[in-house]
Amino acid sequence: MNTSFIFDLDGTLVDTAPDLLGALNAVLLREGRPAVDITDLRHLVGHGARAMLAEAMTMTGAPAEPDRLSGMFDDFIVHYRAHIADESRIFPSVEATLAQLAQDGARLGVLTNKPQELSNKLLAELDLTKYFTAIHGAGRYPYSKPDARVFYHVIDELGGTYGDSIMIGDSITDVATARAAGAPVIVVTYGYTPEPAHLLGGDAVTDHFADVPALAKRLLG
Repeated sequence: MNTSFIFDLDGTLVDTAPDLLGALNAVLLREGRPAVDITDLRHLVGHGARAMLAEAMTMTGAPAEPDRLSGMFDDFIVHYRAHIADESRIFPSVEATLAQLAQDGARLGVLTNKPQELSNKLLAELDLTKYFTAIHGAGRYPYSKPDARVFYHVIDELGGTYGDSIMIGDSITDVATARAAGAPVIVVTYGYTPEPAHLLGGDAVTDHFADVPALAKRLLG
C-alpha cells in the first residue's frame, strides 16, 4: 500500500476535550469566573485555545480584553502542558487501525493546528508516535491548515505522492485543507465540529475510524 494517510489529531485520533476543558476551567477560576461544562465548549476545541478562552469569558461574564487574553492563554498552555494526557483518550479502533495500516505499508502522518510541542508530547504520552513518520503541528511553519502547503510538507516528509494521499479529520478546516491540496477527505462524525459532519463537504463520512482504510481505497481507486 503506497497511500499516504494524513490525520488530524484533536477530535480525530484523540479525544482531548477533557484535558483542554480542565486547563480552561483552571484559568477561569483564577479569573474569578465559574467553570464551564464540556458540552458548552466541545465544539470550540478545534478552533484553538484562544477562541475557547474568549468564548468562555463571554459566556461567564464580561469579554476579556485582548491584552488580558494573551496572559490567560499563557496560563492555559502551562496548565495544559502539565496535564495533557490526564483524561485524554484515543478514540475507539484508532490504534488497531493505525497498526494495520502501518503493517500494510501505508505512510502515516499527522497534520494539526495544535502547537508542535504539544502535539509531540500528547502523541508520546499516549504511545502513538511510533505509527507516524511525520508529525506537523502549528508553529513549525509560518502558515497552518487550511494552507495547502502544510499538507504538501507532510507528504514530502513521508516520501509519498500528492495524487495518492488522503486527509482524515473532523472539521471544516480539515475539509478546506484537503480541497486546497486537491486531495480527498474523510470526515469522522465523533469529533468537535459544531456543524453536522455530513454537511462539511467531505468525500466520505463515517462514524467509525475502522472504516478509514476501506473508504480510502474506494476514494483513491
